[in-house]
Amino acid sequence: MGAPLALAQAIEGLGVVAAAVAVAGKFVLPSPRGRAAAALLALALMPLLVVSELWDSEQIRHFRDHPGQAVGAAFATAVVVGALAVIIRHRAWLLPLMTVAALPVRIPLESGGATANLLLPLYAVAAGGVVAYAWERIRPAGDDAWVERRAGPVELALSAFVVLYALQSLYSSDFEQALKNVAFFYVPFALVLKLLVSVRWSRRLVLQCFLLAVGLAVVFVGIGFWEYATRQLFWNRKVIESNQFESYFRVNSLFFDPNIYGRFLAIVMVGLASTLLWARRQRDVLLTAALLALLWGGLVLTFSQSSFAALLVGLAALAALRWNPFRHRLLLVLAAAAVVAGAVLFADDLDITSKNAVHRSSSGRFKLVSGGLDMFADRPVWGFGAGSFAERYRERERVGSPQAATASHTTPVTVAAEQGIVGLAAYLLVVGTGLRLLFSGLGPLRGRDPPPRLVTRAFVAAGFVALVTHTLLYASFLEDPIAWTLIGLGIVLAGPEPLRGPPEPPGAEPGA
Repeated sequence: MGAPLALAQAIEGLGVVAAAVAVAGKFVLPSPRGRAAAALLALALMPLLVVSELWDSEQIRHFRDHPGQAVGAAFATAVVVGALAVIIRHRAWLLPLMTVAALPVRIPLESGGATANLLLPLYAVAAGGVVAYAWERIRPAGDDAWVERRAGPVELALSAFVVLYALQSLYSSDFEQALKNVAFFYVPFALVLKLLVSVRWSRRLVLQCFLLAVGLAVVFVGIGFWEYATRQLFWNRKVIESNQFESYFRVNSLFFDPNIYGRFLAIVMVGLASTLLWARRQRDVLLTAALLALLWGGLVLTFSQSSFAALLVGLAALAALRWNPFRHRLLLVLAAAAVVAGAVLFADDLDITSKNAVHRSSSGRFKLVSGGLDMFADRPVWGFGAGSFAERYRERERVGSPQAATASHTTPVTVAAEQGIVGLAAYLLVVGTGLRLLFSGLGPLRGRDPPPRLVTRAFVAAGFVALVTHTLLYASFLEDPIAWTLIGLGIVLAGPEPLRGPPEPPGAEPGA
């Protein structure tokens, strides 16, 4: 390795660590201006890191060869971010709605020789929100639309995980992947979390965000039905080719991955189920039941087993909050017996007579998990470095195809293989503090008419459980902005202050 290349890699490594430290700073620094400055620093480092790492990629090379287009793209980006910043500064309550609208929008782009599904609209919302937030802190207006909250255990746990991940990227054999995870996921999603917990929420705003998510789910399901009827997908060559050889046809709607599409539907369905459990009017019951049936039809067409499991576990969490499980032991036994019976009846293709059979029955995940555990056993303390699973797995298992492995499809195994016991402890701390925050104080939900705020908290808690379950069977925990959004909403709803926000219309109930 030449001296210039070594220096460039050292600078990139310092940049990744600096971005992670800035993410932590925006939560823990004592002054509002200091937190705003840290957020701006993290925002500024994101594009610099990406451009430096992808300097020789086809897209960056195109802009290098056409500087006029590069200037034009930079100017257009600045205009969009500036416009969003102005809108959010004057109407900060629009930020959560923009965030929910942008959560599912993934645009596949070529990045470093592979396809990366980037949430470009969400990045724009995060950038505009950070500029508006920093602007308010530097030149505050008379009516401050933002509220400062002291960082709690879950924000500290998330900050520690991101900083640790950045440090462990320095010895990773696949630094490029670690950099992408930091720049494309952890930094922008942490900025979104900070913005969401800083906005003044109202009960009406919470309802609007949920209705927007339901509306998006209905649109996506409609597109999925069209795909199934016409046997055409918009993108994802791997799924298109798989549909040609399988007896079933999987749909992905506007999502690149059917499993991520199924995850989104499952979490929205958990929210609708919470509405159904505590509905007060028959009209709400009928409408909610109809929406659940529609989304269930869309979920079935994904053929995503991990999404089915996530939905079942999320519904079980809601049931435990609605009814005392210890008073319904017989129902629990019957439900468990039904699950076992269903597994026996519908698992004709499952063969556990050998490792190879289990590998085939699990769509190749058994070998990925066992390979990840072997990696963890070889380096149990520090692991092989952040983002290194795919490269190290292919090298150890002598797998030539770059598409053969990107993760173990079990998030704790991926974390253990890449980051060792230290990283696994940080991951468990995030999950543990998140669950403790979201489930604390939900005992009164077993009453007949709990406050709407507690019902919303039940949905957020059960939705988070569903998401964590999905990541145990698939991947992408903190790489999914929904995880950060649920945590942010949980922080807001668990706070002692009343929900506030835009002026309520005449006759509306006051914020909870």
